[in-house]
Amino acid sequence: MSTIEAVSQQIPVGTWKADPAHSHVEFAVRHMNIATVKGRFHDFEATLQGGEAPSLVGVIRTASIDTYDENRDAHLRSPEFFDSERYPEARIEATKIEDDRIVADVTIKGVIREVELSAKMAGPAEDPFGNVRFGLELKAEIDRTDFGLTWNAPLPSGGFLIDDTVTLSASFSFIKEA
Repeated sequence: MSTIEAVSQQIPVGTWKADPAHSHVEFAVRHMNIATVKGRFHDFEATLQGGEAPSLVGVIRTASIDTYDENRDAHLRSPEFFDSERYPEARIEATKIEDDRIVADVTIKGVIREVELSAKMAGPAEDPFGNVRFGLELKAEIDRTDFGLTWNAPLPSGGFLIDDTVTLSASFSFIKEA
């Protein structure tokens, strides 16, 4: 685990686990430079540790990708993109946590790159069932080719089928562990 360089006083002390029923991990990418295709990952987990040594670690199962098109999803799981058989997980591990940004090592297809994410934190608050929750929203842009996701197809009119810039977003409702 990386050492955190800065401490945010907003993250309450304790261990917090993402509630998958109230959290999501999504992405968006331009297609043919005329529309934006969005997708999400259904299988993920994230743990946030608050206190003097805050940390954030998240894992995404790449085979859980869903772009609302099964043929495209199969292509994205293939070796031309995520290669889900060889690289079943993508990871994020914070190296710096501040009030409005998180710097993290992001690993996709075995390639690790430092990524700066904007961050919005909320809470803590108690839900109607007695759980204490803490919210974290993250957003970043990455160049997919930096992570070995280089497949593309030229368009007859010029340019390429898929933009290199991908917008990542996540919204987590963390529940404090007892």
